Amino acid sequence: MARRISAYLHHVTVALLVLQLALSPMMAIASDADPEQDFCVADLASTTLVNGLVCKSAAAVTANDFLFHGLATSGNTNNAAGSAVTPAFAAQFPGLNTLGISMARLDFAQGGLVPPHTHPRATEILFVLEGSLLVGFVSTDNKLFAVTVNAGDVFVFPRGLLHFELNVGKGKAAAIAALNSQNPGVQAQAAALFGSGISDVVLEKAFGLSEKAVDHIKSKFAA
Repeated sequence: MARRISAYLHHVTVALLVLQLALSPMMAIASDADPEQDFCVADLASTTLVNGLVCKSAAAVTANDFLFHGLATSGNTNNAAGSAVTPAFAAQFPGLNTLGISMARLDFAQGGLVPPHTHPRATEILFVLEGSLLVGFVSTDNKLFAVTVNAGDVFVFPRGLLHFELNVGKGKAAAIAALNSQNPGVQAQAAALFGSGISDVVLEKAFGLSEKAVDHIKSKFAA
C-alpha cells in the first residue's frame, strides 16, 4: 500500500511539474518582465534596440529621472475629437523603464471623445478628476459594458479589449489613467482599419460598404 501511495504521489508531482513548465511561457508574457535591478532609467538617446529601453549609467541617474511634470496641465482639446491624451510612458518618463507601470492624463472638451481603441499590453484603470464620462468596453463575445462615471469614480478596462471614453457632461472633463505596462501600446480601431492601407475590397466585404463609402471614410484618415 505504501509503495502504491508513494508511486501515486510521484506521478502527481511529475504531472504538476510538467503543467508548471507548460504554463511558464504563458505566465512570462502575461505582463512586463520583472526588473532585475533597483531601477533602469531609460537612455532615450540610445539607438540600441531591445525589448524595452536601454538603461543609462546608474552613475548618471538623478532624482529628477523619477519625476514627471507632464500631467499637471490640461492637454489641447482643440481638435476634431475634442480630446487630448498626455502619456507618461517610459518614452516620456524614463524612470518608469522596466517598472511595468505607466499613466496618462485624458482631457475632454464638452462632447469630446477618446475614440474606440485598445491597449494590447495593459489593463487600464481610470480615475475621473472632473466631469462626467460615458465609458465602456466590448468583451470578446461582443458584449458591451458601459456606464456613466463622475468625478471620484474609478473604472477598469481589461487588457486588450476595445474601449472608449465620451464626455457626456455639461462642461469639460478630465481623468487620470494608470496602466500595468511601461509601454501599453495604443491602437485606434478606426485609424487602424481605414488609415493603414487595408485593401478596399477587404473593407467593403467586412463592413458591407460600397467602394465610394470606403474611399470616403479612408479620406478622413489620410496621412
